[in-house]
Amino acid sequence: MSDLIVKPSVSPDPDGAVLTVTPVTAGWNHVGFQVVKLQEGQSLLRETGGQEVCLVLLSGRADIKTAKAMWNNIGQRMSVFEKIPPYSVYIPAGDQFEVSALTELELAVCTAPGQSGGEARLIPPAAVGVEMRGYGHIERQIHNILPESEQADSLLVVEVFTPEGHWSSYPPHKHDRDALPDESLLEETYYYHVQPEQGFAMQRVYTDDRTLDETLIVRDGEAVLVPKGYHPVCAPPGYEVYYLNVMAGPTRTWKFHNDPDHAWIMKPRG
Repeated sequence: MSDLIVKPSVSPDPDGAVLTVTPVTAGWNHVGFQVVKLQEGQSLLRETGGQEVCLVLLSGRADIKTAKAMWNNIGQRMSVFEKIPPYSVYIPAGDQFEVSALTELELAVCTAPGQSGGEARLIPPAAVGVEMRGYGHIERQIHNILPESEQADSLLVVEVFTPEGHWSSYPPHKHDRDALPDESLLEETYYYHVQPEQGFAMQRVYTDDRTLDETLIVRDGEAVLVPKGYHPVCAPPGYEVYYLNVMAGPTRTWKFHNDPDHAWIMKPRG
């Protein structure tokens, strides 16, 4: 198995976590990612410490409480494939949170280095920017959960729905050089769901010099690490592909560089 694929555990740990990525396990400096599954009545309680956190309710409903705020009965979709924007909560470093599941709950815990201070806030569906990106077989639906236009220290969070037979993160692009204003250095995780769930997605991760060049078969509930390089995704015919992206780096901006061999794809056609 590729070192870039992170598979879920068969059973949750005591906190309910079924998949965990840390900077140590990923071999990088910024992005942490975890999927927690709770049953109705179960809770997750944590301190944020030196990390800022974005909690994304992938499916299910919950009460969420921080040191100074509380939001009751949030969450509206029971499956990511309802394609409506999620409820999310941003929590700064130096805070704490408690998530109490009101239904079966799948929760994404997105983390990156943060600075203490600031206020926790709810990100309701109405605050999530929805857009269609691309054209033809590279068209896909984007939910901008925590874009750079919204306040945070390091985190960028977005989810993408790729229709069957379509490509996304395409044309192939990368963001692995701290070379602003042309390109920013951002580590990235992809967390996948596939419908029907017995299907798969394909993702290629490669660099210009091909010292990294892997084509990955990714299944429902798995994650992919993108430490560097280009990283396009394909949804096979018959299977719709969802992924949640978490990005962070030394500067909180998304400036990418398209693979020169394929950049022509975005040029207007006569």
